[in-house]
Amino acid sequence: MKLNGQRRWAAAGVVVATTAATIAVALTAPPAGAAPGCRVDYTANQWGGGGFGAAVKITNLGDAVTGGWTLKFALPGSQRVAQGWSANWTQSGANVTATSMSWNGGLGTNASIDIGFNGSGAASGDVNPTTFTLNGTVCTGAPTTTTTTTTTTTTTTSGNPNPGNRVDNPYAGAKVYVNPDWSAKASAESGGSRIANQPTGVWMDRIAAISGTTGARGLASHLDEAVRQAAGTPLVIQLVIYNLPGRDCAALASNGELGATEINRYKTEYIDPIAAILARPAYANLRIVTVVEIDSLPNLVTNVTPRPTQTPQCDVMKANGNYVTGVGYALAKLGAVPNVYNYLDIGHHGWLGWDDNFGPSAELLFQAANASGATKANVQGFIANTANYGILTEPNFTIDESVNGTPVRQSKWVDWNRYTGELPYAQAFRQRAVQAGFDANVGMLIDTSRNGWGGAARPSGPGPKTTVDTYVDGGRLDRRIHLGNWCNQSGAGIGERPKAAPASGIDAYVWIKPPGESDGASEDIPNNEGKGFDRMCDPTYTGNPRNNNNLSGALGNAPLSGHWFSAQFQELMRNAYPAL
Repeated sequence: MKLNGQRRWAAAGVVVATTAATIAVALTAPPAGAAPGCRVDYTANQWGGGGFGAAVKITNLGDAVTGGWTLKFALPGSQRVAQGWSANWTQSGANVTATSMSWNGGLGTNASIDIGFNGSGAASGDVNPTTFTLNGTVCTGAPTTTTTTTTTTTTTTSGNPNPGNRVDNPYAGAKVYVNPDWSAKASAESGGSRIANQPTGVWMDRIAAISGTTGARGLASHLDEAVRQAAGTPLVIQLVIYNLPGRDCAALASNGELGATEINRYKTEYIDPIAAILARPAYANLRIVTVVEIDSLPNLVTNVTPRPTQTPQCDVMKANGNYVTGVGYALAKLGAVPNVYNYLDIGHHGWLGWDDNFGPSAELLFQAANASGATKANVQGFIANTANYGILTEPNFTIDESVNGTPVRQSKWVDWNRYTGELPYAQAFRQRAVQAGFDANVGMLIDTSRNGWGGAARPSGPGPKTTVDTYVDGGRLDRRIHLGNWCNQSGAGIGERPKAAPASGIDAYVWIKPPGESDGASEDIPNNEGKGFDRMCDPTYTGNPRNNNNLSGALGNAPLSGHWFSAQFQELMRNAYPAL
């Protein structure tokens, strides 16, 4: 497959020699009651100057490991571990030790974990490690075998590990599906015809959405219409998979229909029917992009004990594991359809852009990508800013500037964040995800449906350098009261139009949140959709620790989440940037 040269490390014209060794390992001194057996797959890529990267896959072929694991092996010659991921790495002489981290110490029967490291000192003729031990025991690859088989091959990288008929970037050279249901609502608005032909996401936000609800067609009907719109040419249809048990544990407006323990209903009544429909031969030529469970996994990093933003429901979901289990199941079932492209949600820079959120989120996503039968091959990329308002870039100040000796990072708006916009955040997160173990060719999407921040209030240049706060506040394009505000934000505008490969590392700018669909009701509205009343959607609300006790910045008179909000749609068009 042709690679996107803007973001793929293997696409820079470099041919990389790859050696792969599969070492079969059988435990000879297992814990009491544990059947022996495991396998290690070690693949090394040399890139010149002695540098190399090694991917190590551990597969447990015996009884479950629950108390943590330790992998040991020896590196040949002068090879040294420089930086590793998804394990704690140490080296003494030639001997390397990798131990499990807090989140991946369990290894069920037939489960695998992918770890890896970058190294130095590789020389021509070096061979791969030939012996591995797991928890102190050497092995072979099957529970009962005692022989060791080593296979070494040399290949050149093609850069695309995706099975089936997937392409590197599904948006490249393709049309994108226009949802007729949303398009009709947009066209009915004054001036709405200017954007009614734009592609938007189709939200599968409850079980009933699969067959269709009042005013909204079902999944098969959307796919049938997508085939018609494709007319024999490549076409992407974007689906939001959004119905986890205990959904959106840190908010109320977007709560769902399934209780915290209803993981079996999620699997059998929601994911399984969706996967069965997507796998129909009639849809085999579509490129089906799935945005998998927005806002779920990031909540398990930022909104659990002992964080000050902790909520009891997020503690429940972390303890019962159903977010990780559900996301893994969705990735595995949907990823088994060869023309499905799974993109995992990574929140936005105003949520995960701080050091203590950034790395742990990447590690947690990798854990979920290896749960419930899923593997990293089931993840084609990540999406930032879904249904949010974060600006792509802030042109009037940079993260590295200082004003009168005070760094921009120290301003009240930035608040020590590493990023000031979604584009640098997404590009950096992609790199961190690769370090966590994801494939090097994963792509990124950014939702730009409501992050334009144009109109009369848009600053034309930097703010005054009186203080760091006057400088940042006077020049920032994002006009929210606080980065933590997320519901029906006043003053927002439509952002960049959907486009493929707009920047390095980015597969596409997309409109996953359809402009005009509410984030949540501004007052309590009884309903049968499982949606609660969140005070962050109330314009009179004075805030909570998640937005540093600021006003919510929400528009008034808003309907339930997902329902049409005409006043917001008109404001988004007025404040569009680029202007309509």
